[in-house]
Amino acid sequence: MAFKKSTSNIVNLAFTVTSEDGKYGVNLTQAIVNGHSQGVALRAINGAKKSAAIQLDSEALLDLRDALNEILSNDR
Repeated sequence: MAFKKSTSNIVNLAFTVTSEDGKYGVNLTQAIVNGHSQGVALRAINGAKKSAAIQLDSEALLDLRDALNEILSNDR
């Protein structure tokens, strides 16, 4: 007889950034299993609708961060 036990530590992170009225924005989600990211998804929020999830890898997230930093630095 064989006995095998497996456990997983799963953490789901979700960040939602919306306009003041809550109708428009973006939703970022990340699944972390046993300390390792399983990917990040981005969705646009437009009223009551959400777009299809766009999967982003680490390089795309870094590019997104750089783009946001540049936009914010020009907006001041």
